[in-house]
Amino acid sequence: MRKKIVAGNWKMNQNKAEAVSFIEALVKEDKPQDVQMMIAPSYVMLDACKQAATDELVIASQNISQHDKGAYTGEVSADMLKSIGVKTAIIGHSERRSIFGETHEILAEKVKQAINNSIQVVFCVGESLEEREAEKAESTVKSQLEDSLFFLSEIEMKNVIIAYEPVWAIGTGKTASPEQAQEMHAFIRSLIVDKYNQHVADATSILYGGSVKPSNAKELFAQPDVDGGLVGGASLKVDSFVELLHSFK
Repeated sequence: MRKKIVAGNWKMNQNKAEAVSFIEALVKEDKPQDVQMMIAPSYVMLDACKQAATDELVIASQNISQHDKGAYTGEVSADMLKSIGVKTAIIGHSERRSIFGETHEILAEKVKQAINNSIQVVFCVGESLEEREAEKAESTVKSQLEDSLFFLSEIEMKNVIIAYEPVWAIGTGKTASPEQAQEMHAFIRSLIVDKYNQHVADATSILYGGSVKPSNAKELFAQPDVDGGLVGGASLKVDSFVELLHSFK
């Protein structure tokens, strides 16, 4: 049985007071028991959010270094995350790829660091508008998975969540239609079957990320291969985040 998940990626938003206030309010809300909640604040808020959260709420990192330790100014290692109880990290977000130049090779190293340190991976894939219009959406996503994730063993894949985020729909207000999202999620699951087996594919949660909000979440989450969302702006307010948690049928 795959987990239903709503993961909030706060990006570079929320100061300490705002972050802690959000977490404290969220844990008091009435929420469905069968939906996994996840919030990824900035690095400097991780410890405070972790202390404010209850066990039902996963506090995740937005990134992780590909290095163990050393002279890498500004980087945060897997060991550092573990030391404050953070056991989940987002890897490969499109903004990390496009703005910070993270390559397939770098992302593969980050995945290795996470898995070797028993940190759950939320691995992001997705195509640009140009790639979709050129009918390269599937080949783009396939190469992202094959080059940076599919070196993992079947057992290691149990510690992976995949997030499909069409780059053209992130922060633009545009959203893939439920049918487009389902089509790509089913394709991703078929790739997992081909690489591993049906059991691994059936156990892997695949989230949709791309302007998910309460007004479109029910239709998206109703798709058979959409197991939840990786949410940006709609995760910054407690009421909208809670509404997303209640969007599963």
